[in-house]
Amino acid sequence: MTYRFTYRRRVEFADTDVAGIMHFSNFFRFMEVTEHAFYRSMGFSVHPFRHGENDTDGPNVGWPRVHASADYRLPLHFEEEVEVELLVEEMRNKTVGYYFNFWKNPDSKEDRVIAATGRFTVVCVSFDAESRKMKAVAIPDEWRETMIAAPAELIPEPVKR
Repeated sequence: MTYRFTYRRRVEFADTDVAGIMHFSNFFRFMEVTEHAFYRSMGFSVHPFRHGENDTDGPNVGWPRVHASADYRLPLHFEEEVEVELLVEEMRNKTVGYYFNFWKNPDSKEDRVIAATGRFTVVCVSFDAESRKMKAVAIPDEWRETMIAAPAELIPEPVKR
């Protein structure tokens, strides 16, 4: 069982604004890519069904977002490498909360620092081919057997605004 996953990305030119700094919206893309890689690392897919047809051996569920947020501390620049750390913050009956750290200078013990943090809440859904609607369902045992919530001390309290 796991509660942590890391994924490395390089800030590409298309990720940046005119100043060469990663645009705020792309932090959400990086979080999503990390989440999908996390699922693949466990042998699952974020979208194993197409209009009700199961394309994998795993459970026929999807994971749409019901919440997404980010807090920014330091800029990420064009061609910088960043390590995105995903932590399972919480698992409920039908939802999973993820916490993300964006590590700038990931290979330097002295200069490694958090550039941003983020959160996703995703809901487990099934897809009804006849009605073409999604319905929230309990997280399948196959998923519960592969991930657990991270120790509380690894995840700071949400920022109060």
